[in-house]
Amino acid sequence: MFVIIGFVVVFGSIIGGYLMSHGVLHVLFQPAEMIIILGAAFGAFIISNTKYSLGLVMKSMKVIMGDPGMSKTKYLEILGLLNSLFVKMHREGVISIEQDIEKPEGSSIFNKYPSIAKDKHTVHFIGDTLRVYLTTGDPNEIDSLMDVDMKSMHEEESIAPHSIGRMAESMPGMGIVAAVLGVVLTMGKISEPPEVLGHHIGAALVGTFIGILFCYGVFGPMGAKIEQTNHEHHMYFAVIKEAVAAAIRGSTPIIAVEYGRRAIPHTFRPTFAEMEEKLKS
Repeated sequence: MFVIIGFVVVFGSIIGGYLMSHGVLHVLFQPAEMIIILGAAFGAFIISNTKYSLGLVMKSMKVIMGDPGMSKTKYLEILGLLNSLFVKMHREGVISIEQDIEKPEGSSIFNKYPSIAKDKHTVHFIGDTLRVYLTTGDPNEIDSLMDVDMKSMHEEESIAPHSIGRMAESMPGMGIVAAVLGVVLTMGKISEPPEVLGHHIGAALVGTFIGILFCYGVFGPMGAKIEQTNHEHHMYFAVIKEAVAAAIRGSTPIIAVEYGRRAIPHTFRPTFAEMEEKLKS
């Protein structure tokens, strides 16, 4: 929703201001310039990426129109799920959660939180970490293992926005290419009257305009949106990491989830009373 609003504001402001200055709108419509700029930029984008990175970019497209959905409710849910696991570990022993992490789709704990159960990355992050602890009984390396996992996820998530950002940076250059070609065509009509030459020169300059607009008004913000979404996703996993690490170190369930609560960004962080009420429910 915010993406649509943003694009409406960007293009509405530019076109509105242009019309207020008595600009002729149809002059900006230059299909040939669009083909040169977008086609060349997309071709360069394909050249600069691998099959793997192109796949990541395609997967990230849904992020642009969506939203990470971070909220106090979502953080409370993950704290509730972790608390249920920790309480079971504390009362019945670590081995009691084996079936929950081996087959989360059949776990009564995970099924209480369907939105989390559908998130495979979250389920695997929790399950794999607790599975290692359950298998080895050694809490010393678990913290480092989660850091490695989060670093790997973060590096992979950064590929798509960087690729889109590089394509955005190429747009002004491609716009200059289109403008130069327009000037070359105009020079072939040098014997035409001034008004005809003016029209062709204006059409050529539209190429520069389109390149800069698509760089800073379209593709640049798209890459930034994916990057910001990934950053919020990383903060969400940091909460899980802090809580799980505390539980494995031997903290009581309430202290373990309190570690997680303290890692939540202030905008979404519930009070201790709110968390306690959620856990009791």
